[in-house]
Amino acid sequence: MSAVFIDSNVVLYLLSGDAAKADRAEAMLNKGGIISVQVLNEVTSVCLRKLKMSWEEIDAVLLAVKAACDVVPLTVESHDKAVEIARRFQLSIYDAQICAAAILSGAKTLLSEDMQSGMKIEGLVVKNPFS
Repeated sequence: MSAVFIDSNVVLYLLSGDAAKADRAEAMLNKGGIISVQVLNEVTSVCLRKLKMSWEEIDAVLLAVKAACDVVPLTVESHDKAVEIARRFQLSIYDAQICAAAILSGAKTLLSEDMQSGMKIEGLVVKNPFS
């Protein structure tokens, strides 16, 4: 099975009050996968601003996520690909950047709750892991 790319919304369910979704997210991350630096940035932002976590707590979450997943960088190439995807599929630039990083990493599946499950973008299939 090819590696899966994991969106930030899936990672953030680790911290959810919804025990079933938190357990499911943990199981997915325990299998490993690929994330991008953007995913780390989005998780950090939500932990800080919405969840009001301390930097020490955020560091622990980020360390666990980085230990479980391969992290790919944001590059000019991924940006250019994201602009192309956003234009072609009418996605936000942020969702398109996640798709671009997934495609460039070689992932065939993107686990995300934010995008339409079943959507296909250049060989990448979006799947909602909670449906």
